[in-house]
Amino acid sequence: MNHTAEVEVIRGKIEQLYLEHRDLDDVITRLIEATPHDQLQLQRLKKRKLHVKDQINALERQLTPDVPA
Repeated sequence: MNHTAEVEVIRGKIEQLYLEHRDLDDVITRLIEATPHDQLQLQRLKKRKLHVKDQINALERQLTPDVPA
């Protein structure tokens, strides 16, 4: 696989993760508005959202070239 194809694959994964992150945010918001809400489910969703954000950051770092200090 050439460099350009690898970059496109990474960008595709990033886009999918951004969509998942946004969806999780929507679900969390709706869950918070529901009374009463399941605190354990809310915790798990927030943890998943944080994990997705970490994955996005890791992939974005792969796209950023290393710049010598």
